[in-house]
Amino acid sequence: MYKKYTLDNGLRIVSEHIPYVKSISIGVWVETGSKNEDNSNNGVSHFIEHMLFKGTATRTAMDIADIVDGVGGQINAFTGKECTCYYIKVLDSHYDLAIDLLSDMLFNSKLDPIDIDKERSVIMEEISMYEDSPEDLVHDLLSQTVFKDSSLGLPILGTADTLSTINKDVLNNFMNDYYVPEKTVISIAGNFKEEEILKTIEKKFGGWNRKTNGKEKIDLNYSFKKVHRTKDVEQAHLCMAFKGISLGHEDIYPLMVVNNILGGSMSSRLFQTIREERGLAYSIYSYPSFYKEGGLLTIYGGMNPQQLEEVTSLVYQELQNVKVKGLTDGELLKSKEQLKGNYILGLESTSSRMTSIGKSELLLGKINSPKEIIEKIDAIKMEHIIDVIKRVIQLDSVAVATLSKQNQGDVIEKVFNNNNN
Repeated sequence: MYKKYTLDNGLRIVSEHIPYVKSISIGVWVETGSKNEDNSNNGVSHFIEHMLFKGTATRTAMDIADIVDGVGGQINAFTGKECTCYYIKVLDSHYDLAIDLLSDMLFNSKLDPIDIDKERSVIMEEISMYEDSPEDLVHDLLSQTVFKDSSLGLPILGTADTLSTINKDVLNNFMNDYYVPEKTVISIAGNFKEEEILKTIEKKFGGWNRKTNGKEKIDLNYSFKKVHRTKDVEQAHLCMAFKGISLGHEDIYPLMVVNNILGGSMSSRLFQTIREERGLAYSIYSYPSFYKEGGLLTIYGGMNPQQLEEVTSLVYQELQNVKVKGLTDGELLKSKEQLKGNYILGLESTSSRMTSIGKSELLLGKINSPKEIIEKIDAIKMEHIIDVIKRVIQLDSVAVATLSKQNQGDVIEKVFNNNNN
């Protein structure tokens, strides 16, 4: 059972007590990511995430790592488009150490200029590593294409140009704007004594009174263009996206059902047709993305460049089949059971439960219980599926990004022109 508390400064605490485990996972979720950036400071959210591990007024970077390792714990963080999370998992007896360390990193990090320069180099290497991963690269190209006029299209890591301008003032200014209690959630899952842990959090976070002045929402416009990037890679990489559904919308679960059947699993239509039956690609899949102001349904495939046209045609045909014929009753039932199984299995650790309740509270302001989510999935009817297919799979409104050794943009245009005529 989830519980929620709000401190006087607006900081929200959500918790799930799991008495039969011996661990506790604690996450500090801040509602800021690349969506809150612009072309002058792109990458600053991710940069801050790195810098909070580089030492505080009383602890070095080595101290932070040593403290967690010394109790057999795990500490990490990640930055997304809409949120940043810092989290620790330890034995339940060390909860106070975890809270003390997270608060110290959040409030007392030095942001030393020498460390900033070192970490700039580290992030540049991260960008280079990303450049060497064509699958990641083509997804980034697609995001920049479909969200061309929105900050949601900015790369999370930033660019070489924007990183070069990030200094201590830029980091501090951004934290002053967005690292504020009313835009932060602490999520806890595991074995703990409620009164004790709340008292510890109040002591460490209760004096945090910074007020937000960051922008709340963005205008999200979609751009349905076809772009190609030439790069010396062995495979051709295809990425396409349709306008999806926003976070919290009632059609999320029907779309997830459609995605499962289309390309979300090994038994999906795309995987079976393109990989298993024809052997045209090793990797072929689809997935939905949900954001506060909108979303996407994305399809990816990696293949021999000579097979790009055939694979694209087959993807188009499967999309056409879904659009015209829909799903069968058997597929609907199977996909609902698959969704429920994946969801329940994904909750079998304190880390995943901490993530589930933290992100939901941060971005939606509410948490659905497992029982409520199962009920939502069970309630999906065929008419919901028909509606969501009609709404999302618009074959004349699709963004496409390709990456290969030769410019194959004409191949994509040919497939779509032939099928749309």
